[in-house]
Amino acid sequence: MSRPNSSSILLPIGVLIVAMASIQGGAALAKSLFPLVGAEGTTALRLSLAAIILTVIMRPWRAHLTASSCRSLLAYGVSLGGMNLLFYMSLQTVPLGIAVALEFTGPLTLALLSSRRWLDLLWIGIAAFGIWLLLPITQTQTPIDPLGMAYALGAGLCWALYIIFGQKAGAEHGGQTVALGTIVAAAVVFPIGLVHTGDALFSWSLLPIALGVAVLSSALPYSLEMVALTRLPARTFSTLMSIEPAIAALSGLLFLHEQLSPEQWLAIAAIIIASTGAAATVQAKVKVPRDI
Repeated sequence: MSRPNSSSILLPIGVLIVAMASIQGGAALAKSLFPLVGAEGTTALRLSLAAIILTVIMRPWRAHLTASSCRSLLAYGVSLGGMNLLFYMSLQTVPLGIAVALEFTGPLTLALLSSRRWLDLLWIGIAAFGIWLLLPITQTQTPIDPLGMAYALGAGLCWALYIIFGQKAGAEHGGQTVALGTIVAAAVVFPIGLVHTGDALFSWSLLPIALGVAVLSSALPYSLEMVALTRLPARTFSTLMSIEPAIAALSGLLFLHEQLSPEQWLAIAAIIIASTGAAATVQAKVKVPRDI
């Protein structure tokens, strides 16, 4: 009797790990576009192609929109666009694993704010210790760019806002929310990418890589995570997601040859411990959906 149960748990866990690896592989691939169109252009291409893919799949024109429901939808889309843009901006100067770890402080803080237990102070302290290790004031072998850190933390703030507004928009628009929000995000970010990049944004030579980024970072992991979500408890799902900074660091090492110092690995480990501990022990009132 235990074998079927083990298989039923191992399958969604494996699917979730593949989804996280896909997202970080997509982020590593996105960095190859930075020399050509910058972080702004890369974000514009990813969101625009993701919006097209999701529009075809989810047919969001069937959603019933009202003036009141559009407010939460617009806030959701703007926070989604800001989250993606700021994260890619951080990747220009910050290693992938560190950027993801810093971004995780957004949903971590939001989850901890939903609880009032003393144990949560421990997770806050561990996360703060991890961030302190990354500050330029510490004597690390390779200091982290302060502006890049600020971009990553800003992406985390947008992720927290994305969760708040996404829950409200999701209650109003159901399955159409992701597609509608992505359309709004693309509409916000595309002009920024166009101003920064110009006509190069429309180069056909960029399409294969940009499409690969959109699929690896959006369509494929989103589908896989939906499979995992339907088969795993929410707390287990959130706890497993906490290892994503480590997957990002390994992806940066394998695909981008980003070498981290021992202090930086310790910082990532501290943030992972804080995120895992919070997800496993906090009486969370906030779900942590995936940025697409």
